[in-house]
Amino acid sequence: MRLIKPRLLVGIVIVSIFSVLGLLVPLFAPEDPTAWNTYFRNLPPSAEHIMGTNNLGQDIFWLLTWSIRNSLWIGLGVSAAATVIGVLVGIFSGFVGGITDRVLTLLMDVVIAVPSLPILILISALLGGKSSLWIIAGVLVVFNWPWPGRQARAMALSLREREFINVAGASGENTLKIIVWEILPFMLGWALANFINTILVAISAESGLAIIGLASLKDATLGTMIYWAMQHQALLLEKWLWILSPILSIMLLFIGLFLVSTGWSDYFATRRGRQ
Repeated sequence: MRLIKPRLLVGIVIVSIFSVLGLLVPLFAPEDPTAWNTYFRNLPPSAEHIMGTNNLGQDIFWLLTWSIRNSLWIGLGVSAAATVIGVLVGIFSGFVGGITDRVLTLLMDVVIAVPSLPILILISALLGGKSSLWIIAGVLVVFNWPWPGRQARAMALSLREREFINVAGASGENTLKIIVWEILPFMLGWALANFINTILVAISAESGLAIIGLASLKDATLGTMIYWAMQHQALLLEKWLWILSPILSIMLLFIGLFLVSTGWSDYFATRRGRQ
């Protein structure tokens, strides 16, 4: 327990709260939170509506939990796919070497060199701002897997020279088995930190597109919640909870994920140093 820093604990608490709000609480929503004109408009906070209702006749609290849920799913899905693909490709590239390594490294460098945001904006513009969350998530995966791939390759190049790898090869283990059972366990701590960082990238990218109206506006996310609040003059109507709740949620979620990522990296580095 002495290796665990306070910021890691604080980050875990914040992320846990958002996980409950986004993954469990929406299951108890009395109505579809995204439907318009479900309730009377612009009601103040009360026992029935904890955060009141907005100009679209939606309960702000339930809409917020639904938005957190979708944003979390985007972040988790993109991060899981990008991390798994990147780590496996990077390990394979670094361990096998030769022409395979050169081709895969060139592919990773090419993808890294292409900026993802202009591509996302172009796709969204071509689709008239109606691109689905699946399309956005797919593009984010394509442009985010090379980053962990590059780092995994560098670690694999170092690990393949270790004695236990030579012993495993001499004992007749094939390449796939060596990668999965011998090399991959050494990267799990680093992969978790990269996984958390990619969640931040995915959520921020989708939120940024939604705020400027280029994401799937029919799906409730933290970004689309801000977009509709701005479109319906939430500030002029003094509906502070409508527009501030998603903004503060994004800020707190990012802080929590950042604390978990940096705290886990320090914990993993300290633990390896004591082994």
